[in-house]
Amino acid sequence: MQTPLISILIPFKNTESYLSDCLNSIVQQTYSNWELLIVDDGSNDESYALVQNYANKDARICLLRNEGSGIIEALRTAYKQAKGRFVTRMDSDDVMALNKLEQMQKSLVTFGEGYLALGQVRYFSEAGIGNGYKRYETWLNSLTSQGTNFDEIYKECVVPSPCWMVYKTDFEHCGGFNANRYPEDYDLAFRFFQQELKCIPSNEILHHWRDYPVRTSRVDTHYAENSFLELKIHYFLKLSHDKEKKIIIWGAGTKGKKVAQILIYKNTSFDWVCDNPKKIGKDIYNTLLKPFESLTEIKNYQCIVTVTNREEQLEIEQYFKSHKKTPMKDYFFFC
Repeated sequence: MQTPLISILIPFKNTESYLSDCLNSIVQQTYSNWELLIVDDGSNDESYALVQNYANKDARICLLRNEGSGIIEALRTAYKQAKGRFVTRMDSDDVMALNKLEQMQKSLVTFGEGYLALGQVRYFSEAGIGNGYKRYETWLNSLTSQGTNFDEIYKECVVPSPCWMVYKTDFEHCGGFNANRYPEDYDLAFRFFQQELKCIPSNEILHHWRDYPVRTSRVDTHYAENSFLELKIHYFLKLSHDKEKKIIIWGAGTKGKKVAQILIYKNTSFDWVCDNPKKIGKDIYNTLLKPFESLTEIKNYQCIVTVTNREEQLEIEQYFKSHKKTPMKDYFFFC
């Protein structure tokens, strides 16, 4: 049986309260051929000392200090030392299922290069999980169960940042951690998509994702909604936009307006439609809002849907299907 080395990369900063749970879940893995490259990003609590204690007891753990500042630089610092055939990332406040590494490496050995191993995730929190996170968990796991994650990549990040594994060769082809764009996990998901990696379906919960009030994704400005929309537009124009087709924005709420602002900044023309009678006919950013029925008058278009209401999304999806439009080609849900 093949037992390739797995390089696990972890940035950490002031997660002293959660590090022991994280490290114990790694040390106790059913698969033992791994190296942990764990990087301190300027902690001012006892996190460094705690990890040092683990490293003193287990030679597979390599403790480093960030050569720069921030998560991306910490990941680069870790990756420089990576010797594994496979690469994966982990968050310092989360917990691995005990068979996580075994299952993911088995998938990659079976399918080979050009594939992305994933696992289902489960959020947990002392305060309980809110409806938003629960919906995201359910949606993400439904995609992972089918291996269809990239089919909805413009909605949200379709690859859980601490629950993927790839061949190092594929990771290099995707540009590794060379990009400077935040949110860095979503940016990496787009680059996996760009490289046409195929997602290996999984029906097993392999990662326990901790939520708490000061989690980085909650408080860091790099993970604010505007950053997500800017990233989505960047990759839409790069990977999915057919320059022979008109861009249409559907929806004039907060997200629709932000998408319009980004396109204007990028000197990219668009038309704007909505199904809200109160907004139809208004001039916003020097663009007239038209009723969505006007789409029938446009021969070739690609529509960015920014409507957040789920019931309305289903109606919009049915509209496009009735007009023989194809998702991820003719229309794209951005939320």
